[in-house]
This record gives sequence, structure tokens and C-alpha cells, in this order.
Amino acid sequence: MSVQALSWPDEEATRAYAAQLASHPALADAFIELHGDLGAGKTTFVQGFGKALKVEQPITSPTFVIVHTYDGAFPIVHVDAYRLEHLQELLDLGLGELLDHDGVTLIEWGDAVIPALPPEFLEVRLELGDDDDARVVRLRGSGSTWAIRHDALQGALDRWLVQG
Repeated sequence: MSVQALSWPDEEATRAYAAQLASHPALADAFIELHGDLGAGKTTFVQGFGKALKVEQPITSPTFVIVHTYDGAFPIVHVDAYRLEHLQELLDLGLGELLDHDGVTLIEWGDAVIPALPPEFLEVRLELGDDDDARVVRLRGSGSTWAIRHDALQGALDRWLVQG
């Protein structure tokens, strides 16, 4: 499942787009892998996602602590795999337990640990755009449940485009 690429002009639009996705029931129990270059907007995406789910505390990058958890409409686990040198480190952190909750797990730099990810996940690929602040996003689902969720996510994108 792949959804069309979208582009927008700034960080606030990244947050707004993430909030639109977060409010969609298709993502209520999702594992989301955030992929993109340094500064592409992965943490910014998580901030918008969390705000939509009523997270009140500041959402920051867990680069040095690896994992942050947030309470909101439902739990959010935010993982940053950037500093992990070996796949086993993520497993030692208890990836299985992190995924076994009623909420959403978002993992930055997840492309580095894809073999440890569950078979069902949504890849959010954030890329730098033509202008300094512009971003491009692409969604790709992995696993059979994402084929079912495709139309719902495409609809969310379409609504965001009309509202944005």
C-alpha cells in the first residue's frame, strides 16, 4: 500500500498533517516507522501527532534516552533508534513490551531496525523539499492490514489537502 506524496511549506504544516492522521481510527493501534534525513521533521511529526491525541507535556526527541512515553487519548511510545549501533540493542530495550500496549508506537530512524519491527507497520517517509522549510511526505504500509487501511488514509490525506 502506498499513498501519494504530498508537499508543504513549513513545520507547522507537518504538525497539522500529523494531527490529521492521528485523528484517524485506522491509526489507533499502529506502529509507525518515521524515516528521513536529519532535520526532515520526524520529531515535528510526532509533536503534531501527540497534540491531536491530547498529549499535554512537551514532545521532544528521545535521541539520548531512546524512549519517551506520553499519556493522551491513548498511550504513545516514541522511540529514536538513531544512536543504536546494533539491532540487538532495540530488542534489549524490550521492543516487544513497547509494542504490546493499547496505543501507538512511533519510531524515528526505524529503517535501521526494520528486521526487528513487527510485520504490520506504516512507514512515514519525510524528505526535504525544494525550499529550506519545505517537506515532502510519503506513506507506505507494510503488511496485509495496511492494504485495508489504504483507502481510509488516502481519504485523510485528501481531506487535509482540502482543509490545508
